[in-house]
Amino acid sequence: MVHFAAESHVDRSILEPASFVTTNVLGTQVLLESALKNNVKRFHHVSTDEVFGQLELGSSTKFDENSQYDPRSPYSASKAGSDHLVRAYHHTFGLPITITNCSNNFGPYQFPEKIIPLAITNLLEDKKIPIYGDGLYVRDWLYVEDHCRAIESVLEKGKVGETYCVGGLNEDVNNLEVTKKIIKILGKNDDMIEFIKDRPGHDRRYAVNWSKIKNELGWEPLHSFDQWLEETVRWYQENQDW
Repeated sequence: MVHFAAESHVDRSILEPASFVTTNVLGTQVLLESALKNNVKRFHHVSTDEVFGQLELGSSTKFDENSQYDPRSPYSASKAGSDHLVRAYHHTFGLPITITNCSNNFGPYQFPEKIIPLAITNLLEDKKIPIYGDGLYVRDWLYVEDHCRAIESVLEKGKVGETYCVGGLNEDVNNLEVTKKIIKILGKNDDMIEFIKDRPGHDRRYAVNWSKIKNELGWEPLHSFDQWLEETVRWYQENQDW
């Protein structure tokens, strides 16, 4: 059993924290209880690097499986709570679990509330792209197929009770750079960027050390960010009815 289900948009968690607690914490407990009663052979929980808080901009530090939990938004706090529940069901009831804490996903079919699909769809509609604050916030980007491969690797070869961090990049790319890449792909100008008031508690930088899953399970990302960003833009261009 793979538990993907979650409320995942930080902005909405600031506006409506209760729904995130309901879905991400209570919803996870419901699934854990069902898995326990039905003797599932593996409960794999998909989580996020955001449970570890933020890193200093410009530093070389990265999150790994031993990073201290320090969630800073209702979203990340609710995911942290779900992680702890999953481990509690393993230690208390013997439920066979694994966890992956992954970085920001991108690719086709992503709902346009996240920065990459929002930037693409806004430009396709000749709308400006809203950028929080100075735009220098850093995220680690993981192409969706690489994420699916990582989960498959954990299900097939991962050790019960273990956590694996999953990331897609070796170098930092900030949100402003990502936006400018999309603008360039679509042949637009940088005047399509609109800087807006920053959101509360905006984490400055995420970066993921994925050496454990590489060394132990042989997984690594196969899709380069620049190439598959172009492929993602092309998908949205060709599927505007969606």
